[in-house]
Amino acid sequence: MRQAGRYMPEYRAMRSRHGFLELCKNPQAAAEVTLQPVERLGVDAAILFADILLVLEPLGVGLEFVEGEGPRISRPIRSAADVAALPTVDVGEAVGVVFETVRLARKALAEGVPLIGFAGAPFTLASYLIEGGPSREFLLTKRFMRTERRAWEALMSRLSAIVAEYLNGQIAAGAQAVQLFDSWVGTLSPSDYREFVQPWSRESIRRLTPGTPVIHFGVGTAGLLPSMKEAGGDVLGLDWRVELDTAWKRLGDIAVQGNMDPVALFGDTLGIRREAQRILEQAAGRPGHIFNLGHGILPETPVGHVRLLVDTVHELAGKTTPL
Repeated sequence: MRQAGRYMPEYRAMRSRHGFLELCKNPQAAAEVTLQPVERLGVDAAILFADILLVLEPLGVGLEFVEGEGPRISRPIRSAADVAALPTVDVGEAVGVVFETVRLARKALAEGVPLIGFAGAPFTLASYLIEGGPSREFLLTKRFMRTERRAWEALMSRLSAIVAEYLNGQIAAGAQAVQLFDSWVGTLSPSDYREFVQPWSRESIRRLTPGTPVIHFGVGTAGLLPSMKEAGGDVLGLDWRVELDTAWKRLGDIAVQGNMDPVALFGDTLGIRREAQRILEQAAGRPGHIFNLGHGILPETPVGHVRLLVDTVHELAGKTTPL
């Protein structure tokens, strides 16, 4: 469950002592946050504590995290000249603290608990760079990719290489699987995805260390799933807007991850158990289903409800379906 630490008292205690970027850049503290959900909830895998935008900071775009608002880029990209002016980045030097977090977390985890690394996909990173932060319509991004085609391709090429190097660094440090988050790609039509995004997601995945499982995830991507499968990855992440069985019929033989609505965790005990059972019944014991939420867990989520979900899935699936 991505962002699994942020609703836990242990994480909030850490945040009271560290700013968000400071916490991400402190390997000992970040490794501790990575371990907290495993120790508290009994989930079957650990997800690295970091942020998808860390690789953008060395580009000199003015990354900051504003309390109550989220990430902001103070010097966004708005022209071909802005793309051409981006500096060359040594990923290992720029985000080496993340690789150290991976090493520390891997060393502390039990041998049977895998560690999952992650990165933002090229499109999502590009949208942050162009919009300057989160967006609803992504007008600036869509306009840029149409009116500045060469600059768009140059930007996506740079980002696809950075993403691959970042993930390969995590793999070398001990991550046993990685997830590519295309959080905002659901804003695109299928044809725009194939033309402007798919080649660069494919390139990032192609460059990854052979043999490492790759989870490819987006939000609001029901219409994009076949094209995302073509872009690559061993597992497709599904949000709650698509049924598991329906997705499998469209996609064929591929593993999937998902897809409980995070808001379902605000229900009562019976409701949470029924929702978990419904999803597992859709999976019907088919190999290649990773039970998970359909997107990041919400900060207000009751910790006890998350533990209930983990225990319920372990009970109903006989511990054969990771959460």
